This record gives sequence, structure tokens and C-alpha cells, in this order.
Amino acid sequence: MATVETPEVEFRAEARYVRTAPRKAQAVVAEIRGLPVGQARSTLAFMTRAAARDVAKVLNSAIANAESHPTSSYDAESLYVSAALVGSGPTLKRWQARARGRVGRIRKRTCHITVRVAPIPGATAVRPVPAEQPRRARRPRADAEAPAEGAVVETPGVEEAPEATVVEEAPPVEESAEQSEEAPVAEEPEERSAGWRRILEQTTTGLLRQSEDA
Repeated sequence: MATVETPEVEFRAEARYVRTAPRKAQAVVAEIRGLPVGQARSTLAFMTRAAARDVAKVLNSAIANAESHPTSSYDAESLYVSAALVGSGPTLKRWQARARGRVGRIRKRTCHITVRVAPIPGATAVRPVPAEQPRRARRPRADAEAPAEGAVVETPGVEEAPEATVVEEAPPVEESAEQSEEAPVAEEPEERSAGWRRILEQTTTGLLRQSEDA
């Protein structure tokens, strides 16, 4: 049984819930598996299948991940498609009206596309992986730092009382002739009550006369 060697470094990209049937995407993926990146791109660009556009997006994403890796990045020319997989996703179920009151079932299938790229054997990374360096132990921080020599240490003193301020008395205001006039005297309450009594007597006498005439 033949053994397949797995590359040491791989860069992957995945697209989930793609609105394409898994059978159609698998036919496209099979054409680029194991090809160099440049040849795989040209193959997808000239394919007439609609799933080729979705696979091309995933391939470009995997290449971008390889080029922008922080520790070991590779150029697109030194990569090849090491693996290309298609898995089935959830199926959306729809219905369509048919003749004689029947219903036709519609299944809208989805898939998950995964593409992995790896460097060609013998290719060198643009940014090599740096060797791990031992971490330096952190110095413990002192709870209270001692003051430096010659530094002036401020001590809290007693606050001085504020000085008393002298308030000058305002000069007396002379009363004007208009203010000295007496205010008009209000009407006495007895006169008001007498007027109300007269009005009540007149109204009562008028009502009695009307009742007698009736």
C-alpha cells in the first residue's frame, strides 16, 4: 500500500455553507488537486462550471494566508495544492406546486470547500521561523521605593488661618418724598358687609314679590 507523505508546513482556507451541490464542487476540486498554484489558477479561470468561481476564491485565500504568515511566509510561485476537499452541508428543503394538487420536493444543497497549499520541496521561506529564546525573569517590583539622595521630602504642615476681612457699612439711604407718602387706605370691612346685605335684601324682596304675584 502506497504511503502519502504529508508536508511539514501547510496553509489552509475554508468556505462554509456554499450554495453549490457537493457533487458539482467535487468535480472542480479534482482538477486542481496536486497542481502548482499558478497552473491551478489558470485551470479554474477557464472552467465553465459555476462552482469554479467559489473554489478559486478559497484557493486565493489560502495563498494569501501563506504569503502573510508572520513567521514563515512563502511566495505564490513556490506553493502547490496539497489537498482539496469538499464536504456536504445542510440541505434547504423547499416545495413547488404540481398538477392535481400534488407537491414537488426541492432540495437546495450546500457544501464546505477546504483547500490546503504547501511549499514545494526545496523551497525556502521568505521569513524563516525564529529560534525560541529563553524568557528573562521579571524583576520583582518593590512595594515602597526609597527616596533618592538629596531629594526634598514634603511634610504635611498646619494650614494657616485666613486673614479676617473688614466689611464697610453702607451709607444710610435717604427716603424720597414719594416713598414718604402714605399708601391709600383700604376700604373698611364693615362698609363692604353693609353693601352685601343691601344686595341680599333686594334680591330676597324681589323673589317674594314674584312668588306672591304667582
